[in-house]
Amino acid sequence: MIRWVLTTFIALTILSASLPWMKKLGIGRLPGDFTLRVFGREYSFPFMSTILLSIILSLIARAL
Repeated sequence: MIRWVLTTFIALTILSASLPWMKKLGIGRLPGDFTLRVFGREYSFPFMSTILLSIILSLIARAL
């Protein structure tokens, strides 16, 4: 159980840190990605980008 929590925390940290870089590539700005601004803070919900990245990674894993 602790392994899954640690893995999720590390993945979220890496993705949060790389979000500005990914926005330059267009990830996070696809139709289906939502950005919510509340009290000067910006919260990003990249639903479509997550699906797209999952498909790409699964195709790469299947090819290997």
